[in-house]
Amino acid sequence: MFETAAPFDTPRLMAEFVAWFNEERETGRLHSLLLIGIWVVVFLEIHPFQDGNGRLSRVLTTLLLLQAGYAYVPYSSLESMIEQNKEAYYLALRQTQGSIRTDAPNWQPWLVFFLRALSQQVRRLERKVEREKLVLAKLPDLALQIVEFTREHGRITMAEAIRLTGGNRNTLKQHFRALVEQGHLVQQGGGRGTWYELR
Repeated sequence: MFETAAPFDTPRLMAEFVAWFNEERETGRLHSLLLIGIWVVVFLEIHPFQDGNGRLSRVLTTLLLLQAGYAYVPYSSLESMIEQNKEAYYLALRQTQGSIRTDAPNWQPWLVFFLRALSQQVRRLERKVEREKLVLAKLPDLALQIVEFTREHGRITMAEAIRLTGGNRNTLKQHFRALVEQGHLVQQGGGRGTWYELR
């Protein structure tokens, strides 16, 4: 996969690394997300344990993000974001780790992957929160499907709603009318060209 530190060097490398990380965190020269991203890739490059380094790195990443003020982290799994992007994860790790011990480390492949994964994690959580709000608003299942489709695609037409739900046109018209009246959707256009978007 990729070369890791020799067992003999591990205690010294970890001590130096933790000291560097704590000093950088104190000075605030690097944005906390960049610092945490660097922490992850270097920790995995040192590979201090025989097994479980990846899982431990994700647990510690969650802790560091919480310490940095990112309180949303426990509510959306970073682990699952990485599982869904395994190939890109390993490629970014390899590209960056191959240069860590050189005079000019290339942090970009890993940091781009890491920041994208965090961004996807936030978007997933936002969708969960929006869905929960709708469920709490006691929307009927058909109306919930309409709103979720609109959130995903930006807009919805009657034909799309029929295809999506299998519902009858008159029933769906009632749902659309209720969603507009309740302030969930806005109607645009008219007649056959009518479409709806989120308010």
